[in-house]
Amino acid sequence: MGRMIEKFNDHGLFIKMFLVMVVSIIAVSVTITYSTIRMSERLFMDTFSITNTKVIHQVKSNFETFSNSVATAANEVQQSGTIKNYLSQGDTTSLEMAKLYYNTHVQMDRAHLNVDDYELSMMVTGVNGRSFSTDRANWVADEEQIAALDLTKNTLEEPRKLLYQLDTENGAPMIVVTKALIERTTDSIYGAFYLSIRESEFKRFYSSFTSEGNDLLIMKADGSVLSSNRADMIGDAAPELLNEAAEIEEEGIDFREIEWQDTRQIMLAEHLPALDMYVVNLIDQEVVMDNLINTKTVVASSFLIVLAAVSIVFLISRRMTKSLSQLVREISALSKNNFDQYVTATGSFETKQLAYAFNDMLDELHNYVEELIQTQKKQRNAELAALQRQINPHFLYNTLTSVKIMVQQGNKEKAADTVNALISLLQNAVGNVHETMTVQAEIDNLKSYVFINQVRYGERIQVSYFIAPDCEELHVPKLIIQPFIENAFFHAFNQKTDGFIHIIIFKEENTLVCEIIDNGDGMQIDSRHALPDSRRNRQLFSGIGVRNVHERIKLLYGSEFGVHISSNPGEGTHIRITLPIISSNNNPKI
Repeated sequence: MGRMIEKFNDHGLFIKMFLVMVVSIIAVSVTITYSTIRMSERLFMDTFSITNTKVIHQVKSNFETFSNSVATAANEVQQSGTIKNYLSQGDTTSLEMAKLYYNTHVQMDRAHLNVDDYELSMMVTGVNGRSFSTDRANWVADEEQIAALDLTKNTLEEPRKLLYQLDTENGAPMIVVTKALIERTTDSIYGAFYLSIRESEFKRFYSSFTSEGNDLLIMKADGSVLSSNRADMIGDAAPELLNEAAEIEEEGIDFREIEWQDTRQIMLAEHLPALDMYVVNLIDQEVVMDNLINTKTVVASSFLIVLAAVSIVFLISRRMTKSLSQLVREISALSKNNFDQYVTATGSFETKQLAYAFNDMLDELHNYVEELIQTQKKQRNAELAALQRQINPHFLYNTLTSVKIMVQQGNKEKAADTVNALISLLQNAVGNVHETMTVQAEIDNLKSYVFINQVRYGERIQVSYFIAPDCEELHVPKLIIQPFIENAFFHAFNQKTDGFIHIIIFKEENTLVCEIIDNGDGMQIDSRHALPDSRRNRQLFSGIGVRNVHERIKLLYGSEFGVHISSNPGEGTHIRITLPIISSNNNPKI
């Protein structure tokens, strides 16, 4: 998880930039696609409504033409005295009946000429039980059954209207136009006029204008469907469609979008005032739009365009941010003290300019750090030189006092050795602080210091030297070990009366290691590994303390070298000094 977060941080700019571009491209593509589809739908509805309005008018015209022909035929039958006599007179002779039947046939044929363009049949029935039909193929029922039909009852209830009714009781749906035959002088009904046409034949008025998703309905005033290209709707009641049609007619609008049978429909309607009917056109938006606009193709095309755009954005964004991410990583690496590594100038012009500017800044930083280091070295060396020359007068006074006592006691040889040790110690102490000396010379100097202290305080503290032969000629800074011996003499054996100090010098890989180990009182080292400062003890030889040694080593050779102290109360102290290996051939001036 941490690795993924780190990887995300490394490529954070690219990921954020890429995501923003992808979201923008998708949003624009979806918006354009949606707008295109909606605009196409709106354009389609406007265009289709205009076209279908003309279609509705044409259907209305065809239907009105048919209706006028039917009305003319019914009117001729109504005005024919022969047909009236045939339907209203009682029984007569066979000859008279033959003449009357023939004349009725002639009158019916003449009336049929008005509707001769259509495949239909006409029939009249009278109160005297007689009937006449131009074509009995459309009538499978006899006169008594016809008289009992609902359409006959509806005709007698509204005798002055030409009624269009649907008959589904005699097989295939038929549209029957009926009209009561009325005696004008008495307003009595003497018969009924029937004109029947198969619903499939009736569709000729509009079938050429329908298609899948484009349906047409002839609706009566009671909301029932008289005829439609959809057979499942013939005879059904659809009052909601009738209400919508009435509102369209009342508001005078071209079309209306409605929800019907769980589909979005465009509805057009035209009123037939003479017949109190409506011609209704329903357009299924989904079906028609699928035929007009292949939504899947549009969406697939948009997806491919988005995919191509995202791929291009990915390549461009990756190329733009790769060099910038690399620059950020290299700059981040510099924060880990790797100031010697310049950043790589690659990528766009802006990224290169950033890299050049950063490298110039590094050059200036290097120069500043170098000057600062040199200044610190000079300052530290000046401080060390000043401290080195501050020989503790108490140390000299006590040492000379010890020599005087030895002379007075007649121990001239030991007094001479003590004076020689003091001379050797002073020669090294007041020398140039920039100088280095061999390990052997440093050990000789330590022996002189230890000898003087043992003369003054006795030999209760024994000092042992373990020097690897291949280290004797290596160089170390002057007075690098002596402060730790001072610290051990005057701090490590305050509670214990005696003990030992071991001095061990050896090589460890590419490092010179100097260890000072004692079995004295020990001390508590805090969590920060604070180094004790031996300058507070007035009995020390010089003012150079343990802390000064550590800081001096780090300043001279870097942070990987220095002093490490481990100690516990009552267990003694272990001091480890790490230095670079400096031979006489590569001995720098420090």
